[in-house]
Amino acid sequence: MIQQPPKNALINSVFGLGLTISFLTISFISRAIPALGEIPPNQELDLSPEVIKNSPVLQRWRKKIPNVLEDIRNDPSFVTRFRAGYSLYPGEQFGGINLGVEDIFLDSTGLTFSGEYQRTFNGKRQAYGADLRYYLRPLGNYVNIAPILGYRNVEINSDRTSGVNIGVKLLLVLSRSGAADISFSQSWVAPGSSEEVGLTSISFAYALTRKIRLSTDLQQQNSPSDKDSRIGVSLEFIP
Repeated sequence: MIQQPPKNALINSVFGLGLTISFLTISFISRAIPALGEIPPNQELDLSPEVIKNSPVLQRWRKKIPNVLEDIRNDPSFVTRFRAGYSLYPGEQFGGINLGVEDIFLDSTGLTFSGEYQRTFNGKRQAYGADLRYYLRPLGNYVNIAPILGYRNVEINSDRTSGVNIGVKLLLVLSRSGAADISFSQSWVAPGSSEEVGLTSISFAYALTRKIRLSTDLQQQNSPSDKDSRIGVSLEFIP
């Protein structure tokens, strides 16, 4: 009579065979499939070396797969602009010029530098200054806010105010990379002094070409002795 193997021994044999098959399967798959994030060699991509050499994007992806979502969040949705244009002071029908630069990025942080110069042709109005702005939200956002800290000089007829300029700016990006945006800012020159001047500005700009934008801005100046407004129309160059 043939003796049957013990039941436990049969179970152990089946279990051991299953482990062996699983191990062999995992080993085969790990050899057949590249590691996560590893890009196959050039011949497997079926691309010539010239194509890879002339494609910075492909070279970057071969080194490391980028975090696209993180890039979108941190790649600025707005750009640096150099501005030159015409200003009208409707209260007294004065005309003048306005020159400026907006948001020169300092390193890869949310800190930017801006400056401007305004003057009427008859010399009765003049303003100039420079500011630092620190954007609080990731630069890729369509809505951002930035505290303003800088220096400004404002001259209206014989009145002159100069000193620290403190305020805040709200930026609404309608289309990325400078195609269109709206901004609102409120600041105070020499705040707390008897010569304090409040500056309220709103501007809208949209791109005519990849490098040229048309912008319009309205500004209200409130001083202890006078109130004045300015309308500006400018061309902006994107470097």
